Amino acid sequence: MNFSNLKLKNFLRGDVRQNFNVLKKGIVGLFILGLVFTSCSDNDGSGEDESLSMDTTELQRSAEIDQVDNMLGDLVVEAYENRESSELGRGTFTSGIPECVTITVIAQQNYREVTLDFGIEGCYVNGHLIRGQLVFDYTRDTEAQQIMINYYLVDFYFDAKQIIANRSILKELSNENGNPQFTHDLSITVIWPNGVQASREGARIREWVEGFGSGVFSDNVFEITGDWTATFVNGNTHTYEVLTPLRREVICSNIVSGSFDVQRTNFGGIFDFGDGDCDNQATFTFNNGTEIPITLN
Repeated sequence: MNFSNLKLKNFLRGDVRQNFNVLKKGIVGLFILGLVFTSCSDNDGSGEDESLSMDTTELQRSAEIDQVDNMLGDLVVEAYENRESSELGRGTFTSGIPECVTITVIAQQNYREVTLDFGIEGCYVNGHLIRGQLVFDYTRDTEAQQIMINYYLVDFYFDAKQIIANRSILKELSNENGNPQFTHDLSITVIWPNGVQASREGARIREWVEGFGSGVFSDNVFEITGDWTATFVNGNTHTYEVLTPLRREVICSNIVSGSFDVQRTNFGGIFDFGDGDCDNQATFTFNNGTEIPITLN
């Protein structure tokens, strides 16, 4: 083999190696590019999932505020009715407030101030650990058709959530259906253990539809209507309007049936508590028809 042929073969070998290297780099480049596109695609899906998760979390937290609202309303109404039953000589009123709650009353002429003290360690009410004090006052007037009850909270915790509220309840002795009715001011702030907080403003009307006058609080049933707004610390705002009256049976810690409309900037839908079972299950149906389950604490 002469020198020229050897040189040509070496040149061709080098060209093949060079071409192979170029090809290899191209394949690697395409692979990396594919990963980039895959990553982008995955991130897009993750963003949607995160958004849905955030929406669901806010709905869950709003449902927890419902629990707090219901419990506060129950406690004030029950303690008020218990006190009035005793003062009016209506006989024994079987209260659902547990014995671990210390109740004190300040009576000055027709003025009454009642304190429910759940203690520093707390007291379980309907499966929820409550700590702190609930204080309410009112002026007695046996002739009045309406009574205003004002209450506030002192170092108050519902389970691990701190509750801040200074509110009022207007009691009407008889509404157009002939039932007692309570209109609740919903000004309240809830702070979760992780620092997340939400505030609620609005009004709820609780009509006492079953159990009134029985002397036993555990058989009482309320139907709730109204509208309110919840504002979260991240700036998101939800508006709520009751569509089907919410049925509140005091023996159950959650609403057992009824629905309300929820609207926010990026989504809306119907929150439904079910068909009457005493459980912790609800559903939310987005405006596009997507339905998700909600588990209430």
